[in-house]
Amino acid sequence: MRLEEKILKKFTQGKKTLGIAESCTGGLIGYRLTNVAGASAFFLLGIIAYDNAAKTKILGVPPALFKKYGAVSSTVAMAMAQGVRKILKTDYGLSVTGIAGPGGGSKAKPVGLVFIAISTRENTKVKKFLFKGTRLAIKKAAAHTALKMLAK
Repeated sequence: MRLEEKILKKFTQGKKTLGIAESCTGGLIGYRLTNVAGASAFFLLGIIAYDNAAKTKILGVPPALFKKYGAVSSTVAMAMAQGVRKILKTDYGLSVTGIAGPGGGSKAKPVGLVFIAISTRENTKVKKFLFKGTRLAIKKAAAHTALKMLAK
């Protein structure tokens, strides 16, 4: 069974819903989920919030978080996941923010740095990853890892 099919089964059997806020993955997670027939039973919303203003206006991420932590941070990933979950009151909110490259990295935040957060009504958890490879390889690795986290 493919990863997306496992997620479909888990969410539909549990009667749970999902909203996604993607930044560096540019819609790859939503793309993969919607390739499975029946995804509309649980996948209610996918937002590509690439710009910080979109993250603030649509997802409700406070501008002060960008100034203090930067867009690529655990704090912003958590706020994005919480924000997307609240829009349609989904059971789960998933977010991804990172630096896919080839530019934009620094010593403190290198290319390949990605934060993935999953939010529920009870709590929000975030994980930090450092992926290697081309821009597309980093995007694909981040999307796949986010789906693996959802499947658990």
